[in-house]
Amino acid sequence: MTFKDHFSRQAADYAKFRPRYPQQLFEYLGSIAPSRQLAWDCSTGNGQAAVGLAAVFDRVMATDASEKQIANAQPHERVEYRVAPAENSGIESGTIDLVMIAQALHWLDLARFYAEARLVLKPGGVLAASAYNLLHIEPAIDQVVNRYYYEVVGPFWPPERELVEQFAGLPFPFHKLDPPKFEITASWNLDHLLGYLQTWSSTQRFIAARGINPLDQIIDELRNVWGNPRQTRKVTWPLVLRVGVKAMAQKL
Repeated sequence: MTFKDHFSRQAADYAKFRPRYPQQLFEYLGSIAPSRQLAWDCSTGNGQAAVGLAAVFDRVMATDASEKQIANAQPHERVEYRVAPAENSGIESGTIDLVMIAQALHWLDLARFYAEARLVLKPGGVLAASAYNLLHIEPAIDQVVNRYYYEVVGPFWPPERELVEQFAGLPFPFHKLDPPKFEITASWNLDHLLGYLQTWSSTQRFIAARGINPLDQIIDELRNVWGNPRQTRKVTWPLVLRVGVKAMAQKL
């Protein structure tokens, strides 16, 4: 399977503008793992989930197929970063307590990734997959962002993006658990919101195809509904979390 790289071009901005996961999420995952010795953050991107896991687990392996993403990842003494595809991690079998795949499951060959996860997980180990889609700020701002998502850059989303909207229904061949509800929150000014929208793969694909920035189509309207651009507003993303356990008797 060829690695579909939609983020290396904007890896530095991705590290700067992407929202941070709540630490309560990682505390919960640590509480259901068979031990807290070793976690694997698969498709780590800029490493934000890896660093969150490192506050809970003794060691974290963090892999991504993009060298540029790894180069821009946040360093941490308990995180070891490697360039490796999700479906062929190079991790020793039966050694992982928790596999985390945050905002990336839809990019993978699911059958091959699930086979890799089963291989590296200990019996009773946990697979956790999370995704978030559209943000919520306030109705007038949300309306502009939603129009940008669906109408302006909608045709430029890679086909796999639809799986984020269908995330709760994706195949998940593990013994399923019912996790608590989590959400991502941030406090952003207008520039940070624009920086975030700039990191979208659809924005970058639009620029590559048309040679112009699609944000120019909404910037005036967004400034109008935001008001003072330095004003910070609460931004929220509901998280969809899928959690499953590798059967204790399952062979590696």
